[in-house]
Amino acid sequence: MSSTSKMSKIISKMNLLPNIVRQRVITLTMGKMVPYVGTSLIRIEEMGTDRVVASIPNKKKVQNHIHNVHAAAMALLAETASGFVVAMNLPDDKLPLIKSLHVDFKKRTKGAMRVVASLTEEQKQKIVDQEKGNVAVEVHITDESNSEPIQCEMIWAWVPNKKK
Repeated sequence: MSSTSKMSKIISKMNLLPNIVRQRVITLTMGKMVPYVGTSLIRIEEMGTDRVVASIPNKKKVQNHIHNVHAAAMALLAETASGFVVAMNLPDDKLPLIKSLHVDFKKRTKGAMRVVASLTEEQKQKIVDQEKGNVAVEVHITDESNSEPIQCEMIWAWVPNKKK
């Protein structure tokens, strides 16, 4: 199974760039495609059809009142990575939509946050084969202590893209 999306073709070419520039180029490109992502300090570390890895620094722009990454910024990080991994597999005639997100904050975070969002082979095939549907994207968020202070469930749907 291979994705027929323009996004996956563009990213696969960018993934050939040297490590020193790859992350920056992919992050800037995705920030242009999804403008809000470009304003939130999210950095795309790895992007492929199997998984997307992204991070957000613990900087003032995204902090809460106790100087940790804000809860909304953590949810955005999970939503962004899970949405991108779905989009990497979604044919261009389909439109990705977040159907639901559930975030449980288990304990106080330490420093920057990192997310890994992934899809199974079966989920990827479902995205390609079904005109409409949804998948629960596996998401793991860790902080600088390498613990998982929050747990997320991200359900992404897709529908036919009816551009006029």
